[in-house]
Order: sequence, then structure tokens, then C-alpha cells
Amino acid sequence: MTTTAAPPETAPAAPPGKDRSARLRVPAAFLAGAVLLLGVAPLALSDFRLSLLAKYLCFAIVAVGVSLAWGRGGLLVLGQGVFFGLGGYAMAMHLKLADAAAAGETLPDFMLLYGSGDTLPWWWQPFADPVFALAATVLMPMAVAALLGFLVFRRRVKGAYFAILSQALAAALAIWLIGQQATTGGTNGLTDIQGFFGYDLRDPVNQRTVYIIIAVALLLTMALARMLFVSRYGELLVAVRDSEERVRFLGYNPADVKLVAYVVAAGMAGLAGALFVPAVGIISPALIGIVPSIGFVIGAAVGGRASLVGAVLGAVAVAWAQSTLSESFPAAWTYAQGLLFVLAVGFLPGGLASLGAVLRRRRATTTATPVPNTPVPATPVPATANPKGETA
Repeated sequence: MTTTAAPPETAPAAPPGKDRSARLRVPAAFLAGAVLLLGVAPLALSDFRLSLLAKYLCFAIVAVGVSLAWGRGGLLVLGQGVFFGLGGYAMAMHLKLADAAAAGETLPDFMLLYGSGDTLPWWWQPFADPVFALAATVLMPMAVAALLGFLVFRRRVKGAYFAILSQALAAALAIWLIGQQATTGGTNGLTDIQGFFGYDLRDPVNQRTVYIIIAVALLLTMALARMLFVSRYGELLVAVRDSEERVRFLGYNPADVKLVAYVVAAGMAGLAGALFVPAVGIISPALIGIVPSIGFVIGAAVGGRASLVGAVLGAVAVAWAQSTLSESFPAAWTYAQGLLFVLAVGFLPGGLASLGAVLRRRRATTTATPVPNTPVPATPVPATANPKGETA
């Protein structure tokens, strides 16, 4: 007599409609964001409000890189102001040289004011070329990040030590820029930038064009980060964050994995700094020191560092709050900013983006908890027959 084994149980397949909606969710959200940024905002906001939004979107580009390095890789990058400043100064140097050439001068106005001489410094000269300047806004921050990351990650420096090193680099760059007043503008930085590749930034139409460029750049960086998130590299980056030793035992070098995320985040910060200059017309050491670097991280933490949309919205919200509340509470805003960071990391690590999931999890836990003092019905015991045929 043969018996047929029961087929193994398989998980029920997801309904086709639900699977299709899951695949379309990300493109639909991306399209909605593009419509809001490129269609609704230019029509609904005034020129002044649109220029403020352009500034906030630059901070959001930095937050995308923070989400990649910190949210996925676990790298607490507290020195993004360095790369933001490198990209911003590279762009500002070219624009200042272009403004000087348009005015018939060979030196920028601040060099004439401070009397640094009649010759342009040698390290300023390559930035007169627009192609070199544009490439330097992204490649120079990435090169610095690659050098620093190679030295740090190879020695397995991580956690708080990596964060402290990042902050020390930001402080060192700000101090150096302040000390080079004749060639970098010192504390004032590079100000009064009037042109952007032949276009007058004082014209509201050109300012709107700059906003469109910044919004498109934000959408592209989000798309790039999303591709990295769902790729095999993104899974490996999460594995390094969660268990670095296990990844090393599998034959991968965690230092290389973290280095890629750090360099890409630095390139995004450099791009944001370069776009910040035509949007605001200034770049100074006050925008690239320790406090701005912490502000970039706070925005991503409040919105949700593991979520691209959350990090972007958090960066915009924190930047808006800083511009609004710092006018009324200039001395207390820094403390409020630090309190936001502590609350987000300590009580809501996933940021506001995870608030819905936390509430659903608590609701499910409450529903699954049995009600106390509820009598449990007795299970009837079936009657069994003894050898004499009598039922027990």
C-alpha cells in the first residue's frame, strides 16, 4: 500500500492588482513631487518665497546624501558642511571672476578692496574656466571625501570617533577660510554675486530659472539615491551597517562599501553648495562650519533618515523653521535645534516618516493583547473505548 505525501504548503501569492500598485507607488510619488516642485510652486509662490524654497531645496539635496550615508550605511556624517562649502566656493570663485571680467577688471572686487596685489592667485586661475569650475563643484568634494574616507575606514574608525573627525574637518576648513581674508573674503566670504553664466541674477525671471535647475537637481539626486537603495550595493550597505564582521567573513571589504556611500554623499553636498550660490548670492564660512553641518543631519533625522522623502521634507521643514523662528528667538534657536536632534534620535529613530508605522504597530499590539480575567472555555474530551467495548 503506497501513500502520497502531502504537497508542501506555499505562501499565498499576492493579488496581481496589489503587486502592480506596489510597483507603481514609487514612480507615482516621484511624478507627484515633480508636479509640485516644477508646476505648482512656481505658480503659487511669489518671487521672494520661491527664492527661499530654492535655498531650502539645496539643503534637501544634502539631506539625500545624509540619508544614503547615515540612514542606509550608519555613518553619522557631521561634516557635510565641508563638502557643501567646497562646492559653493568653487562655484562662487568662477562667478566672481566672471563678474570681474564683465566689469573690465582682472581681480574680484574684494581682492581690490583688501589690496592683495595685482596678480590673481595661482589656485584661482583654473576657476576662470566654466567647465573646470562646474566639474570641481562635485569632483573636488568627492576627492576630499575619498582621501579622508580611505584613511579613516581602513583603520576601522566608526561611531562617535568618525563623527568627531568629521566635525574637526569642518571646523578646520572654516578657520582656514576666515584666516585667508585676501583670497577668500575672510569672515564675509564671497558676496554680491550678480551673474550666473551670462544671466543677471537680479532679474526675477532668471531667479525662477535657477529655482527650476535646483528642483530638477533634487529630483535627479533622489532618483540616483533610490537606485542605490534598491540595488545589490544598497543591500550590502545595510548589511555592513547591521553586522560589519559578518560581511567581512563573507569576503567583502566593509571599508570599500562605506567609502562609496561617503563619497557619493559628499558629491551631493558639493552639488548643493554650488547651486546654493546663485540661489542666495553668497557663500561664507558661517555656512560651512560645525553648526550648519549638524543642521544638515538634524533635518534628515527629524524627517526620517532611512526615507528619502522623509529626509527631504525634514530638511525643508527644519530650514524653514530656522528662517522663521530664529528671527523671533535668535539665541534660543540653536538649543531648540539640538533638542530636536535629541528627541528624534532618542524617541523616534525613524523620524516623522516612521510615525505611521509606529502607530500601526502599537495598534496591532493592543488588539492582540488578551483581555484579563476572561474565562477560557473548556475543551471537551472525546470518549474512548476500552478493550471490552465499554466507553470510558
